Order: sequence, then structure tokens, then C-alpha cells
Amino acid sequence: MKKQLLVAVATTALAGSAMAQSAFQGFYGQIATGYQNTNVGGSTFTARDSTGTSVIPTPSQNIGTMPLMLGLGYNFSVAPNFLLGLGAEYQAISSSSGTATYRPAGGCGGPCPGTKYEASNQYSVFVTPSYVIDKDKLAYLKAGYASQSLKAKYQQGFAGDIDNGASFGSTTVSGYVVGLGYKQIITGGFYGFAEGNYYSYGNAGFNGPFGNGTPKTAISSYNPSSSAYNLLVGVGYKF
Repeated sequence: MKKQLLVAVATTALAGSAMAQSAFQGFYGQIATGYQNTNVGGSTFTARDSTGTSVIPTPSQNIGTMPLMLGLGYNFSVAPNFLLGLGAEYQAISSSSGTATYRPAGGCGGPCPGTKYEASNQYSVFVTPSYVIDKDKLAYLKAGYASQSLKAKYQQGFAGDIDNGASFGSTTVSGYVVGLGYKQIITGGFYGFAEGNYYSYGNAGFNGPFGNGTPKTAISSYNPSSSAYNLLVGVGYKF
């Protein structure tokens, strides 16, 4: 009986040790693509010129793109069947929206002007608590800091408007990312993975020229928030 008990204990210990030695422990690099949507929320801006001041609502706008996500990180064991990872990712492709048109209550007296957005320089740093399903399979959560640059440009308006295409400026917004994913070894150190992420950013602040014929109007209080989500598939290598 004692011998059987010792064998059972030893087998359990060896199994736990084997599970702890996940193929994903250590440094990794990866690349992914899929679909990403960035939403710039509706806001208002205050337009001032010689005729007075107007508060104009702006609609929300979506920016859809096929991202190119580059990532690096390190996973280390914290308990049997559990890893903790530290990582960073960068979205290498800028993306632009269509034009969000302003529609003031009194109308525009002609074609309404609008804003076109561009998102770029998106990156994040995060932790990934992970569960080791078996030596070659891993499920994980993601949480961390995220940042991106937003640019807004004046578009459309009246014919001959020399302000068309004028920039309202570029601003960096920061917030957080949360996500979840799954990885599986394909062969050697190569693995495939799939994940989904949600990003929430603070308010952007834009100021710039706006007007018909000559730059005569200043914009203030133009502070839209933004968020994004993506669904990714990719490959990586565990060094």
C-alpha cells in the first residue's frame, strides 16, 4: 500500500512539473492581422467668426481597417498550469475614415462641411495572465495601457473653399486595452493564435481653421472620445 501511495504521489508531482513546463515560457515575437474598427464619438465644436458664435454637433464616425499588429513579450511561470506574460504591440498601418458631416440646426446654406479622421501610431503595453491547457496550448487574458494618435481634417464645404483639407491638428489619446486569446504550437517554436481586444481612449482636443473663402473662424471645445475593437489571427515564434 505504501509503495502504491508513493508511486501515485510521484506520478502526480511529475505530471504537475510537466504541465508547468509550457512550451510558451520565455520570449516570443508575433504578427497578426484581421479586422479593426475605430470609433470617434460624436461631440460638439464652437465656431466663432465675425458673424458670431455657433455650437455645432458632430456625428460619430467609424474607421475600419485590416491591421498589421506586431508584438513582443515574455511569459514566465507563476504556478502549476499558470503563466504571467508581459508584452507590447504596435499597429503598423494608419487608417482613415470617410467624412463626418456637420448639420447645424439652421442648415448650411449649401453643402455642409465635415471632418475626416485618421488613426495612427496605436500601441499598447500589457500583462497576460495565462492558463496552460497542456504543454502546447494556452488560453490568456490581456489588460494594459493603450495609446493612439488621431488627426482631423476639414473636408467638403462650399465650392472654392480654400480651407478644404486644412488640418484641425493631431493629438495623442491614451486609455486601456482588455482582451482574450488562445495560442497553440504548430511545430517547434512556431505557433498560431487568435484573439479579440477592446480599446478605450480619453477625449481628443482639436483646434484649427474653419471657414469659407479665407480662414476666418477658430474652433474650440472640439473634444471627441474614441474607442476600438479588433479580431485577430496570427503566427508567432517562441524563442
